[in-house]
Amino acid sequence: MTQHDWKQDPRLKHMDPAKLDYITRLAEQMRGTSKNQVIPTFLAIQAEINRKGICFTDAETELLVSILTADMPPAEKKKLETLKFLAKKLAARSS
Repeated sequence: MTQHDWKQDPRLKHMDPAKLDYITRLAEQMRGTSKNQVIPTFLAIQAEINRKGICFTDAETELLVSILTADMPPAEKKKLETLKFLAKKLAARSS
């Protein structure tokens, strides 16, 4: 899937247009990011989303991650999965 094809994914038709617009802008930001900066940029974007009070359901998050990481090398996907796991553990401790 090319960088712009992800927006055509039929699973996105049911997502809130405001969330989809935000994700589109963030994806453009990610596109200009070097491979070794993808994870730090992703974490910075996540922090920005949290600051702005935008809440994605678990299903929306999984969908977006699967779409946006479709062309990511397996090693980078594994790093991202590890970060997601750690983030869930940290979130569970603070609730």
